This record gives sequence, structure tokens and C-alpha cells, in this order.
Amino acid sequence: MGNCSSCCQNCWAKRSRTGLYEPLLQENERHAIAELLQYLENRSETNFFDGDPLRALSTLAYSDNVDLQRSAALAFAEITEKDVRKVGRDTLEPIMFLLQSHDVEVQRAASAALGNLAVNAENKLLIVKLGGLDPLIRQMGSPNVEVQCNAVGCITNLATHDENKAKIAKSDALRLLVDLARSKDKRVQRNATGALLNMTHSQENRQQLVNANAIPVLTSLLNSDDQDVQYYCTTALSNIAVDAANRKKLAQSDSRLVQSLISLMDARSLKVQCQAALALRNLASDEKYQLEIVRLKGLPPLLRLLKTRSLALILSSVACIRNISIHTANESPIIDAGFVDPLIGLLSYDDNEEVQCHAISTLRNLAASSERNKRAIVDAGAVERIKELVNTVPVSVQSEMTAAIAVLALSDELKPRLLNMGILSVLVSLTNSSNLEVQGNSAAAIGNLSSKVKDYAPFIKVWESPNGGLHAYLVSFLDEGQDTAFQHIGVWTLVQFLEGGDKELIKKLSKAQDLVQSISRIASMGAEEDSTLLNGGDEDNLDDADADVHELAKRVINVIGSDASKGSKKSAGKKQR
Repeated sequence: MGNCSSCCQNCWAKRSRTGLYEPLLQENERHAIAELLQYLENRSETNFFDGDPLRALSTLAYSDNVDLQRSAALAFAEITEKDVRKVGRDTLEPIMFLLQSHDVEVQRAASAALGNLAVNAENKLLIVKLGGLDPLIRQMGSPNVEVQCNAVGCITNLATHDENKAKIAKSDALRLLVDLARSKDKRVQRNATGALLNMTHSQENRQQLVNANAIPVLTSLLNSDDQDVQYYCTTALSNIAVDAANRKKLAQSDSRLVQSLISLMDARSLKVQCQAALALRNLASDEKYQLEIVRLKGLPPLLRLLKTRSLALILSSVACIRNISIHTANESPIIDAGFVDPLIGLLSYDDNEEVQCHAISTLRNLAASSERNKRAIVDAGAVERIKELVNTVPVSVQSEMTAAIAVLALSDELKPRLLNMGILSVLVSLTNSSNLEVQGNSAAAIGNLSSKVKDYAPFIKVWESPNGGLHAYLVSFLDEGQDTAFQHIGVWTLVQFLEGGDKELIKKLSKAQDLVQSISRIASMGAEEDSTLLNGGDEDNLDDADADVHELAKRVINVIGSDASKGSKKSAGKKQR
């Protein structure tokens, strides 16, 4: 932009020597020029946003002389380039008056000054409140590239404030930004795509962007050779893909979208790589994209990002692979691509809870539907790592880890291995967790492990310890005030123990009077509901889960024996009195 002081001084001195200014300048304008030259000589000590310096600049700005307007606009531009602070109406109004000039140089400098001031959050609001949006929109349509660039740059800054976004989205600025994103000038294109990105942080504005046909433009610019444009477009599309309706629009737009994003995971810019993976993650909320990312060979670059040392890259890639792993058809390809070991490694990534959560959730997804995959995950050491970490990780990770064990415990082949690893004592302890999800997942894992095993010695070993052992856990889950789902897990687990036929374990169950009483109570409640139905009660009022748990409880009582059942009924009756 050049040096404002020397520019103004040389300009005015030349005009004075030739006499061109003398008959044209008003007295107040001459005085303002003289004052301003003095202030510019001591600019480091001068506040141009208040008092006499501002009055001098304003006098030139409101002048009918276009040369004085140019000088004022240039001065404002240079001053604000070096000094940005909260300003008031008295500073903004002369700059916005200059915006409305028909002179291109005045427009260019004034929009630059306003864009500089729009870096300040309070200035952003005041500029729009004072009507700065309309002249900026007019300048966005200027045939002059410099004016376009500065105007769009100012809009970009204004659009970072939430209160301004809705006003910009409802104005003609949105259509112009989409058009200018196609500009051949890289600076204009960069500012326009940056402004579009800033408009994608709310659902309403994203929808307006989609309606303005921004998707094809943003998608086509993913292949730009400008890293900033790539970043803005990738991030904008990632934000747009958050909404399910918009993902359908994206699917209907450019068939090369997924391939372009996969390619950008190998871009020179790390932030572009990161945003490309995040965009794929958001797209992978839909089944179509989960399959397409794998089909188009998106797994190798995701694995590469997963193995980097950058937290941003690791987080974006592991979040993406988690979504991709939801689809059953992707489980084996992900395992075969070599993800299991790195995912297990990320379980120890204690710098970031979210990374740990995504990693263990992915492993759980991969184990969901295949014995082969479960075995591969156990063979790779996942259970040992979970056992090592589960008591020290955050509750959210703990919940995912116990859920993963519950899935692995569904494998009849792997149950003996899991029990021999000592996982049972860990799970029993976690049924005492203050977190309901951790409790439920741990109990479900115990229940899965208890079904169809040949040796119940590991269960007998933890009958009384740790923390009261299986005995205390079962009593807690069968408590009268307990949730029906938890009661169901407890009773179902007892059924598995009894069906296993281990005499020592059945003996322990029969001798645990508190346990027998709880089971008898649940079975008796089922008998009461049967009586209600026989007497014309409403069957719709009886929950299926309640009926199921009552039937299971009756099966347990039938195995334990009628004597224990009678004793528990007497105890329960005394308690009621």
C-alpha cells in the first residue's frame, strides 16, 4: 500500500507548488492538512482514532475534493494496518462515507481500512450496525480486482462474528461470494472461500449456502493449487456434511468429492490433510460414504495419518475410521489393512481422551460380526492393554473398553482365553462403578463370559472378591430398586451359571440367602402379574422386559429348590410387616 506519510506529504507539497490546490481548498481543509502532516511526523505517539487527529482525517474524508478523499482513505488504511483497536462511530462513519465514493482508489483504501478494523470483535458488530454491509456488497461487484479483494476480505472478517452471519447470509453478499469464489484472481478467490467457510458454523447458514449453490463451487475448488483455498473449501464442505440433508445434496453433486478428499489426505499442507480426513469422517455418518471411502482406497492414507505424531492428524483419522468401521462390510478390510496394532497403541494415548475413545470404539466395531476379527483383535493384545489401562482411563473410555470386552466375550472360542487372562476380576470391580454405562457394560461382559464355558473355576475364584465379588455384584443388580435392564442382566447371568452345571458354583448360589431372596421376590412379582391377567387386567400395561426377567427368575428358583424359595418368602413377609 506504500508509506502513508510520505505519500500524503509529497502529494500535497506538489499540489501546493503548482497552485492547483490553492483556489480549491477550503480554509478548514488547509488547516486539517497542516495538522495532519504534523501528526504523521509523530505517528508513533499519535492516536488517530480520537480528538484532533481524527477530526483532521474526517475533514479530508468529507471533502468534495477527491484527492483529499484519497489521502484520507490511504491514511486510514495505513494507520489501521499497524494499529487495530476498538473504535467508535466517529472513526467508522468517515471511513464508511469514503466507501461510497465513485473513485476506485478511495474505495480500495477505505475497504482495506474497514477490513483491518473488522479484526476487532466489537468493531465487527458496529460496522454492520452502522450500515457498512451495503456499500461493501456494492464494492464486491466492482470491476476492479483490488476493490473486490478488499471488500470480500472485510466481509470475511465480519462473518466471523455470529451476530453478523445471519445478516450476511440473508443479504446479496452470499450470492456474490459464491460467484467470486470462481474468480481468476487468487486473492479474491481466497477471501471469498474464507468468507464462505465462516458462514458454515451454524445449521441455518449452512442451509442458505447450499441453497445458494455453493456446493459445486466448493467441491471444484478442492483441486485448487492454492493451499489456503483448499483448506477453506475442505473445511467448509466438512461443516456442510455435518447435516444429514446436506450429505444427500453432496451425494447428488460431484461424484469426485470422496476421491478428491482422499487425495487431499496426501496434500502438502498438514491442515488440509487434517480437514480432508474430518470431511470424510462427517460424510461417513452415512452408509453410502462408509462403503465408498473404502472402495476408493481411502484406508491407506488414513492409516498413514493415524501413525503420525500430530494430534490433529491422529484425531481426524481415528474419528474417520471409527465411522467407517460401523459398516459390517468394512470390518475385515480395515483389519487386513493393518489398523489393529496402531489402534491398540492409541489406547495408551493419554494426552487426548477423544483419541482413546475413538480407538477403542473402532476396535469394538471391528469385532462385532466376525469370529475371525475377534480373534485377530485378541491375538494383537487388545485385552491385555485394556486390562492394563481400564482403571486409569477417563470414564468415557472406560465405558467403551468394557463394551468392547462384552463384544469379544460373545465368542465361545475366546472365552477361555479371556478368563485365563484374569479379565473377570477387573469386570467385577467395575460393576461397582459410579457410571451406569460402565456398570452395565461390565455386567454384560460377565454374563457373556458365563455362557457355555466348560470351566467355571474363574467365576468361583472371584465369588467373594474383589470388592465383594460376583456375589455382591449380583445382589446389587437384583436389588428391588434396581433398573429392570440391570435386573435382567443379573438374572440372565444366574441362568447361565445354573445351565453350566458346575456343582460348586450352584452350591454357592444356593447358600447365598440374600441372592435367593432377591430372585424369589422377582419371581413372585411375575406370579402376581399372572394373577392380574387372569383377573382381567390390561396386558398392555405389562412390559415385555419385566415379563422376561420374571420368567428367568422362576427358572433360577426351580433349579435352586423349593425350600430356599419358601425361606425367602418368609423373610420377605417379615420385612413387609
